[in-house]
Order: sequence, then structure tokens, then C-alpha cells
Amino acid sequence: MPVLERLKDLEAQSRKLDPGAGERAPLWEAARQYGETFLQALPESPAFVLKDRPGAGLAGFPIPEAERPFSQVLEALAEHVDGVGANGASGRHLAFIPPSSLFAGALGDLLAAITNRYAAYFFAGPGAVRMENQVISWLAHEVGLPEGSSGNLAAGGSMAHLVGICTAREAAGLKAADYPKACVYLSDQAHHCIVKALRVAGMDESPVRSIPTDADFRLRPEALEAAIQDDLRAGLRPWLVVPTAGTTNTGAVDPLEACADLAQQHGLWMHTDGAYGASFALTESGQATLRGLERSDSLVLDPHKGLFTPLGLGIVLVRHLDPLRKAHAFRADYLPSPPEDLEELSPSETTLEFSKHARALRLWLPLQLHGAAAFRAALDEKLLLARYAHARLREMPGVDPGPEPQLSVLAFRFLPASGEVDAFNQALLQQLTAEGRIFLSGTRLNGAFYLRMAILAARTHREQVDETLERLQAAAAGLA
Repeated sequence: MPVLERLKDLEAQSRKLDPGAGERAPLWEAARQYGETFLQALPESPAFVLKDRPGAGLAGFPIPEAERPFSQVLEALAEHVDGVGANGASGRHLAFIPPSSLFAGALGDLLAAITNRYAAYFFAGPGAVRMENQVISWLAHEVGLPEGSSGNLAAGGSMAHLVGICTAREAAGLKAADYPKACVYLSDQAHHCIVKALRVAGMDESPVRSIPTDADFRLRPEALEAAIQDDLRAGLRPWLVVPTAGTTNTGAVDPLEACADLAQQHGLWMHTDGAYGASFALTESGQATLRGLERSDSLVLDPHKGLFTPLGLGIVLVRHLDPLRKAHAFRADYLPSPPEDLEELSPSETTLEFSKHARALRLWLPLQLHGAAAFRAALDEKLLLARYAHARLREMPGVDPGPEPQLSVLAFRFLPASGEVDAFNQALLQQLTAEGRIFLSGTRLNGAFYLRMAILAARTHREQVDETLERLQAAAAGLA
């Protein structure tokens, strides 16, 4: 029959997508060799590679109709993807909030992709769901939330914030008509993704109050209380306060205890942005700095920042399960049983995602392999390195060391004997970026341009910090 003949031909072609053991062996070896070559070169690899039209060479490497040799594919990957821009695995990546890529986390991603376990619904993926819930419960305990707290492993901090804000909306019982009066309070140092999440959640009409910060760039509680009182007098509804546990600009930690007091007094939901800084709650010194974090109604923490996993893992932790489920729960006839009859909470009950892979494995596997103590030590090391770097900057002539680091971010600037200060520091940053050996970023504080050094990458140790400071000093001397 023509149909059977056609099926036989199509099967022969489609089976190429599922190579056998003999065909897999050279692919495994080539991939292993590529990864090992990358890792062995890391200590001396640039932290940033600046090229004209970076990655544009992929245009000359289009998606083919016929197969390509794997060696050619890896060559294109090395040149046009892994050979340009920021090196997210480098210990000299000190810009923005640097990512990391633990080897064990990468193995977790590989195993999750190969086994392809479904992690959204307990009936279909009970082990993967239990793993995600275990990671969430462990982290909730580490940051001080009570037993029974829940959450979700999202694709990053921005998605996690969206889940948290939708949960806060449901907890307050807000409807569309209420949004123009539902006031949001955050500091003038808050991350832009909060306002973006409000917009995506359909709450762009909610008034957002930018609360001024003190000399250390921490939200001023008296200004927050004044803003709340002003809105109450105006007949508005104070709804959400979003303090930051580690700002991007300076690593500042808002006064979380005072924010929690005001939230409790006025009936606000406290959603804390700890995407960068909340991981430091795993350490004793971090707990002291982050006191009050445990009083959050919800908070966001990014393991691809402070827990060193590969990119693509943000966690929202929520004290109250009911509004979390109310915002995201579902029912469908094609699912085998209603969610409340299942043994464990399904992640699809706590987020918009339904096609969810077992992303928990990229954190669960490193924790199992290395133990939590290694993570605590690494986080303590980063905190101490920041204080060490700040002390060295204070000793350098012609340097404004900036505010004392509260966590592991430093904002500082060079003060040239002549010339415009901002222009000098911008030129210094451009030169270092072009060289690429170290990767820093810049920001503006009170209108002035500052250099930023964010010490968080897993491979950043004293050697990398010393080299960075030496190169900064040498480059500044050359410019002067």
C-alpha cells in the first residue's frame, strides 16, 4: 500500500533524530571534549569579549535542510556564541549581578533534559514534583519562613516576581476597578522588574510610590509611613510594599523589620525582592543584615545568583498558600484527578507554567553532591571579599570607595587630579571592557557615575579580586 510505504520511508528518516548507542558515542565524546576545553581555559579566558557585530556570524550558518557534521556545529558555537560578550562562568565577571555555572548544576540540567521528566503535575511526574517541593521547603526554612510555606521554581526573578504580585493581588481581593486606588511602595533603588510585573499583571493603573532612600541607599521608613498616610487621607488603598534585600546598584538592604511593622500596621502585603541578596540568609552574618526577611508575605530569591546554579532559576516563596493557588489554580477535564486529591501540591497550581521541566535538578543535584555547608562557606567568602575589596579601595589615593558594602556589591569611583570625574570613570570602564580581562559595570548614584564591582560568582576568590583592583589602579594611572 502506498501509505505503508510512505510510513516506512518517513520512519527511516525520523529515526535519525534518535541515534543509537554507537552513533551517540562520538557525540558524547565531542561534547565532553568541548565542555572540558572550555572549563580548563576558564582561569585565563577573558571575562568579556568585545567584537564588532557580535554573533552576527550565525547569519552565515543558517538552519540547514540536511545534516551538518557535529564538529562544524561546535566550531560555530565556540566562535559566535561562547566566544562573544560576557563570560558567565568566569570568576572575573564582576558586572551587574554576576551569574555562575556550577558543574554539578550543569550536570543536573543535562540529566533533566535527557530524562525529560514532567514537573508541573504530580500525577505525571511525582518524583520531579517532590524534588521541587523539597527544594522550596528547604529554602523557605533557610530564610526563616514558617513550616507550610510554599512557592514555585520559576525561570528567573522577573517571572517569580510576577507570581508574587499576582498572589498579593488575590490576597487583597483586588478587582480591576480597584487598581487605580491600590498603592504600591518601593524605594528609589528598586529593580525595574517590579513595575514591569505590575504592568504584565494588568495593574499598570496602580499608583507606584517611589520612596526616597538614606545616605546608604536604604529605604527611609519615615518616608514610607508618610506616603502611606498621605494615600489614606486621599481615600486610596495602600496595598503592597516591596522592600529590597540587596539592591542592584549598591547591594543595599532596606530596613526589613521597619517595613514589616508598617505592613502589619496598615494591612499591606510585604513582597521582598531578595533576588540577589536573600541567599545570604544561609549565613550567620547574612541573617543579621537581612533581619526581618522572615516576616515577608512573599519573597523572591534567584539561585542562579546567590546559589551559583546555571541561569534560568528564580524562586518565589510565599507564606500563605491559599492566595497563591487562587491566583494560579486550574481544572481541566483531561487531567486524571482534581488537584486537591493529589498527594503533593503540583507546581502548575502555583504558576502560569504548565509545560514545566525538572529545573529543580540544577539546584537539588549540587546541594546533594556538595552539601549545604559548601554553599554557606562560598556565600560567607563573597561577603568577606567585598569588605576586603572596600578596605583596599579606601587605601588607594584618589579613590572614592563609596558606601560600605552591606552585602557583596561595591560602588566606587576614581577622582582624577584634573578633568571631569564622570568622564574619567566612564573612559576607565570602556577601556577595561575593551580589554576584557575583567568585566565591571557602572551606575549612577545621586546623579554621579560610579563603577560597580559585584562579587558573587562561584569562581570569584581573592586572586580575582586582587587582580581586578590592580588592573583598575593601573588603568586609572594610565588614563591620568
